[in-house]
Amino acid sequence: MTTAPLSSRQEANMQRLFAMPFADLYPLYVTKITKKNRTETELRSVISWLTGFDDREIDSCISSGQSLTEFFAGAHLNPQVVLITGSVCGVKVQEVANPLMRSIRYMDKLVDELAQGHDLSKILR
Repeated sequence: MTTAPLSSRQEANMQRLFAMPFADLYPLYVTKITKKNRTETELRSVISWLTGFDDREIDSCISSGQSLTEFFAGAHLNPQVVLITGSVCGVKVQEVANPLMRSIRYMDKLVDELAQGHDLSKILR
C-alpha cells in the first residue's frame, strides 16, 4: 500500500505526539481500562509484553517524564507485534509507515483490546 505524503499539519501533530511524555498518556490508559473493570496490573502486563519493560522500568519511564520517542527508543518490542492487526482511530496499525507511530498504535490497539474485555492470553498473542 502506498500512502500519501503527510500534510504539514499532520506532520506537526505527529511530532507533538512523539514529544508527549509517557507519564501523560499512562493515566489515560488507566482510566480507559478501569472504566471497563480491568486492572492496572493487566495494563502493565500488556505494556510489558509489548516493550519488554518490567514494573520498575515502567515506573521509571513515568517518573522521568520521558517522551514517547524516548520510551520506545528504550523498548525492545516483542517479536510477535507483527500479529497485531486491526484499526485504531480508523487507521490499520499494520499499515502505519512511521515505525514510532506504528509502535504507539500497537500500544493503543492492545489497550483497546484490554478495555473491550478480551482475554489477556489472547491480547498477549
